[in-house]
Amino acid sequence: MATFVLVHGGMHGGWCYTRLAAVLRKAGHEVHCPTLSGLGERRHLLHEGIDLDTHIEDIASYLFHEDLHDVYLAGHSYGGMVITGVADKALDRVGHLVFLDASHPKDGESLVDVAPGMMEMAAGFMRTENGVEVVELPDPVAIEAFGLPDPADYAWAKPRLAPQPWKCFTQKLRLEREAEMRRIPRTSINCTPTLSVRPDGLQHRCFEADFVFEVDTGHDLMLTEPQRVAEMLIDVVGRSQPN
Repeated sequence: MATFVLVHGGMHGGWCYTRLAAVLRKAGHEVHCPTLSGLGERRHLLHEGIDLDTHIEDIASYLFHEDLHDVYLAGHSYGGMVITGVADKALDRVGHLVFLDASHPKDGESLVDVAPGMMEMAAGFMRTENGVEVVELPDPVAIEAFGLPDPADYAWAKPRLAPQPWKCFTQKLRLEREAEMRRIPRTSINCTPTLSVRPDGLQHRCFEADFVFEVDTGHDLMLTEPQRVAEMLIDVVGRSQPN
């Protein structure tokens, strides 16, 4: 049995892993789906101080208070920024990193640096909510950006999506133990449509992992292909854990 901690991406919440978590739990694994500050069911706690560091601390603190060790720490999209920072901060608690169609940052980089096209688009939908600069994508753009062409999937996700504090996307990631953190085993699960729009100079990062998978589905792969993604994760556990 493995312990998974699934970290969501921008504008989402722990809710987005409901389907994936169900499959993993049925297979006997322990699964945690925390929600980052200011998003999901914590949307009412939005404040101007929330940034990337806040979200890294959210998950590092969660690992500590739940007393979790040797976790498979997975991050979707912006969640790749978060899990990279968490692994640097909580080396002794992370056994494997999983990037779910996620950002692959290095020290000193922000999401704006590693996903410039997406961030340029998102910047066009900035507004202010309770004094906080946030991004909220309108329906046609959100459907395409998240890769949710099934009306039922989007109808379920739409009321749960929350405005994302813009500072989370612009703050630079600061790593203190990057060399050690890079030695943690990692898996990269890439969505075919996303690979086609990755910046040429950064696309190689999607393949720099111990285990690499590709699935031809939209960006929100945990919603559109939960069974296939779960099977990939279970395969990784089987190949990475001692018999």
